[in-house]
Amino acid sequence: MKSADERLKRLEALAGLRLDLGLSRLRIAAEAKAGSEAKLAVLAEQRPPSTLDPVREALAEARWQTWADARRAQLNLVLARQTAEWLQARDDARIDFGRNEALRGLRRKRDQAS
Repeated sequence: MKSADERLKRLEALAGLRLDLGLSRLRIAAEAKAGSEAKLAVLAEQRPPSTLDPVREALAEARWQTWADARRAQLNLVLARQTAEWLQARDDARIDFGRNEALRGLRRKRDQAS
């Protein structure tokens, strides 16, 4: 039975490593997503300076708005991809956590039976 105990220990170690990797991927995905969300928030607050005469100011605002709309569209595409990656990483980390806990539970039962 020692062989089964050794296999269980190795499985626990692998599950722990996989969980660490999954949590690391989740953290990286969350940070990337938060960065894009912050860029969108800053873009929503920015406006061109209003030190020009009214006609030039209106032209500058129109140009800036065109640029800002294109930038928002670009950031929203990036954010959508990052959100999908974050959701996948979260789901993978949940599975890894469950696997890790199941192996720990199995180890506890084997230890109690011994």
